[in-house]
Amino acid sequence: MNHRTHWIILIIAFFFTSCANIIPPSGGARDSLPPVLVSALPRDSALNVTPKLITLTFDEFVSLQDVNSNLIVSPTLKENPIVDNKLRNVTIKFKDSLEVNTTYSLNFGNAIKDVNEGNILKNFRFVFSTGNTIDNFSYRGKVVLAEKGSIDSTLIVILHNNTSDTAIYKNRPRYITRINGKGFFEFNNLSGGYYTAFVLPNDYSKKYDDSTKLFGFRTDPLLINSNTITDTFYVFEAYKRKGTQTAAAAATTPVAKTDTRLKFTNNLDNGNQELLSPLELKFSKPIRKIDSSKLLFTDSGFNAVKPSKISLDSTKTILSVHFPWKEQTKFNLVLLKDALEDTAGAGLIKSDTLKFTTKKEIEYGSIRLRFMNLNLQKNPILQFIQTDKLIESIPLTSNELIRKLFKSGSFEMRILYDTNKNGVWDTGAFGKVKRQPEIVQLISKPLSVRANWDNEVNIEL
Repeated sequence: MNHRTHWIILIIAFFFTSCANIIPPSGGARDSLPPVLVSALPRDSALNVTPKLITLTFDEFVSLQDVNSNLIVSPTLKENPIVDNKLRNVTIKFKDSLEVNTTYSLNFGNAIKDVNEGNILKNFRFVFSTGNTIDNFSYRGKVVLAEKGSIDSTLIVILHNNTSDTAIYKNRPRYITRINGKGFFEFNNLSGGYYTAFVLPNDYSKKYDDSTKLFGFRTDPLLINSNTITDTFYVFEAYKRKGTQTAAAAATTPVAKTDTRLKFTNNLDNGNQELLSPLELKFSKPIRKIDSSKLLFTDSGFNAVKPSKISLDSTKTILSVHFPWKEQTKFNLVLLKDALEDTAGAGLIKSDTLKFTTKKEIEYGSIRLRFMNLNLQKNPILQFIQTDKLIESIPLTSNELIRKLFKSGSFEMRILYDTNKNGVWDTGAFGKVKRQPEIVQLISKPLSVRANWDNEVNIEL
């Protein structure tokens, strides 16, 4: 082989080697479709079957996520089935014996997704019957948090076919369904008859075993038939769970034995007092003794001014000084040494003077709110909420609310229908006394108040 022939062979070999290194084309549309069921054994909606094993085959490779929390089998089983996947198949193996003449539905929630792109087959349901008919009764409705008027989609709705009041404490529910992000729920393939209906957190017990749980109930038994009605549940906590974080933090924070100072903070905004709220002193421990004669409220020249009221809140940790504030006015609050003492026996080491100035009116806006379809017979109270804290409650006696001065900012608004006219929201109760909670309606759009501006808003309820 001469030199020229050798180079020709090398060039040809390089050319074919390069051509053989095939690179797949880039780009192309991303697969956004969830898996599709192509076959099932037994088939979907099969009659007169009592399967020990169900095999579902999809059009692509699938995987499972959080099956134990996603899968709901109705009617409920004593033991959850074993669910597995391999390639394109999902298998369900029952541990329990199935009831005769019963329609079963398996709702997988978000458990099934494809392997490549992770597209979720949302709320996939598989139905079969051990009898010769498929039950097709349904029941639907909405769940609302009574105190806030908002939605909690982590809750579940359950049905008991034992209509005794004790069933919710002792028995496993007959049917379970989830609540979607808008608060709606729906049962399908129900067997007809009378049921009791409840709302609970989706925990292990599925029972009302803690009065601090969120809970809702239908007052009367529910008749499931072809004319089933739609319901709204108002969920409440019979008793508020006491916070433990503050106590835990206090337990881990060493306190100097020699520190006998009475410590407090105030609600002033950079030394400025709100025109619409009292001056507040917040103490770290409850106040045991207060000598009002040693709390001196004065003007800028230290001339005594009589406040409308000085009060302690129910926790005895917040001291409020009420006064009809005028804009751009200077005040002093003088706390003499022996004015206060907390439950630990701590007092002021020396007299203290708090100097402050009231804010300008131009820092506030005026509001004029017009309510459409407001039922004044239900004793409505307008609640203003900011950062999940109730700022103010105003009873509504007409379809229009006008305030010359209102704090600027963004506020969530709610309407409390004050059934017993006590001015606050009242929770519900279940047991011997069945009492539904008072209802709060959330207004969909927040109120944005601009300072030094006439803010007029129409509110459709």
